[in-house]
Amino acid sequence: MTISTTLTLLAADLAAIAVLVFGLYHPRHHRRDLVVAYLGINIGVFTVSATLASSAVGAGLGLGLLGVLSIIRLRSDELSQREVAYYFASLAIGLLGGLAPTPLWLAAAGMGLIVGLIWIADHPRLLPHSRSQTIVLDRAIADETELTDHLEAMLGADVRAVTVTRLDLVNDSTWVEVRYRLRPTRITTAEPTLRTTLTPAVATPATSATTPTPTSAVDHLTVTR
Repeated sequence: MTISTTLTLLAADLAAIAVLVFGLYHPRHHRRDLVVAYLGINIGVFTVSATLASSAVGAGLGLGLLGVLSIIRLRSDELSQREVAYYFASLAIGLLGGLAPTPLWLAAAGMGLIVGLIWIADHPRLLPHSRSQTIVLDRAIADETELTDHLEAMLGADVRAVTVTRLDLVNDSTWVEVRYRLRPTRITTAEPTLRTTLTPAVATPATSATTPTPTSAVDHLTVTR
């Protein structure tokens, strides 16, 4: 692999990882420590894979070592599935640039495909009402139907799946993983409801014998918006 090819792939790799980290991940999730991790794993994988591709060391051995290191890194800290997806995306972008496939446009196309799929899959408008939580209840509920009804009433949502991870009958608690869908808020365009208050009629002195005093309750109707 020539120097010009390496520099071209490095520029493509830096552009792709910059869009992935600074254009997608950080604006959406705001976790600074993982920005450093994603950039570090990307540049590290690019450098190691480019070195292995131009040396006598087998590429399979190098990729195996990188896989082992990646598993150790993932097991040493708690990451969400979304963050794991970004982690492997940055790793794959580095591999595409370092291995220098022929023709070179395959590397650029692969990087663009990865970034594009992450952009779509992690878009806030994709499945916006779906949620997943681990909830600890202060009741021991063994019946699944009762548990589902209790969770729906508490969350105000439609429960899709319930998995009880711990049922403590001694301490009266239930640990449950629940997947649910938020109920969309209904927006009404009707006019605001008018609250009417009828006040008791107050006797007023007659001004003349021929002028009667109005006694209709409508004259004392107070309308509050």
